[in-house]
Amino acid sequence: MVPAPAQRRHPVDQTLPPLKLVTSGLQHVAAMYAGVVAPPLVVGKACALSGAQLTFLVGASLFTAGIATLLQTLGFWKVGARLPFVNGVSFAGVAPLVAIAGTTPHRDSLPVMFGAVMVAAALGFLIAPYFGRLVRFFPPVVTGSVITLIGVSLLPVAIGWVAGNDPAHPAASASDIALAVITLVVVLVLRRMLNGFLQQIAVLIGLVVGTLIAIPFGVTDFSPLGRAGLIGFPTPFHFGAPQFQLPAIVSMCVVILVCLTESTADILALGKVVEKPADEAVLAAGLRADMLGSAVSPVFNGFANSAFAQNIGLVAITRVRSRFVVAAGGLILVVMGLCPVLASLIALVPGPVLGGAGIVLFGTVAASGVKTLAEADLNDGDNLLIMAVALGGGIIPIVAPDFYDGVDPHLRIVLNSGVSMGCLVAVVLNTVFHHLGRKPAARVEPIGEPVSSGAA
Repeated sequence: MVPAPAQRRHPVDQTLPPLKLVTSGLQHVAAMYAGVVAPPLVVGKACALSGAQLTFLVGASLFTAGIATLLQTLGFWKVGARLPFVNGVSFAGVAPLVAIAGTTPHRDSLPVMFGAVMVAAALGFLIAPYFGRLVRFFPPVVTGSVITLIGVSLLPVAIGWVAGNDPAHPAASASDIALAVITLVVVLVLRRMLNGFLQQIAVLIGLVVGTLIAIPFGVTDFSPLGRAGLIGFPTPFHFGAPQFQLPAIVSMCVVILVCLTESTADILALGKVVEKPADEAVLAAGLRADMLGSAVSPVFNGFANSAFAQNIGLVAITRVRSRFVVAAGGLILVVMGLCPVLASLIALVPGPVLGGAGIVLFGTVAASGVKTLAEADLNDGDNLLIMAVALGGGIIPIVAPDFYDGVDPHLRIVLNSGVSMGCLVAVVLNTVFHHLGRKPAARVEPIGEPVSSGAA
């Protein structure tokens, strides 16, 4: 009897040649680097850390992001979505962490933060399976709205990279705009003209070309290379043993709920992109990995980790869906955390160059959301309302960052996150319209369309 042919593995589970594995993984690291190092820099400055301590904190964040990414991509037991899913320091925690730094002595600030993250993440790990059972509340009208908001909310980040993120000088210089445009054009031309592997790493090539072009502009800073050491292991509890204070723990529990919400949306979005939809088990495993990575992170002087949506855009552009590519990126992050010199190489990429590439990456995420919305029945007036209110509510903190400044700081953690706010609104409205009570038999006409199609 002739044995049946082996079932072809899904592209997510396929391995790639070593060179392609490493370079594609490096591209993911380049796309996420700025997002990983920004939170520890902000928090470290709030804690009045010295330059050497800041460098250590950034290295620790890279190291723990790598560990969290490996947990997510490779996984074990019921931990890890086993998708090309990148994890890094969550922006959601920056505001409450800075608030903790402002209310505790500087020598105790980081230990209090680490203790709060550990407790909140442990609780998040326990409730992760319950989030995994919420898949049925995320139909295309919900996931499409949230994915669109993910891309839209990230676009200001790219613009901030171009402008330099300097509140005193919010306008970008002509040279910065030129560098961003050049990088954007290079990426587009490479994507249009190249084929195969070179086309897939077009973003990485664009970053290299943009950085080289930036040298004559004087915006490429080589000083990190001279200051960086060769080896720097993130010593466990380098800043002191964790301290457990109830107000800080409560604040971080809110952050963890935000992280769970955003990661839920990101896992569902990535499942769509790689054509391997996430079910309840995958969702629960992915959230467990998020929370386990966040719980372990403070041991090595890191913060709460969550999904990095910008890398979903990279997967969508390159069509390289292998989770082992992202695992290679996780290993690169670990090595960078152990070798500050390597970390400083990525730091050479100027903000405008990164911003130019970011427009492509983040715009692709928003486009993926629009594509998902196309799968929803928008002829149903209820779905149209859900999409309209979710997008409107989610865009408020994006277009008006100070809109909720008069609200309680703990509530602002959710309200100031366009993704979390949009996701919350979409889920609640979808539940009200489609899961509670009995829908009327008559079809509700969508807003903006006439009841009849008579001649004008």
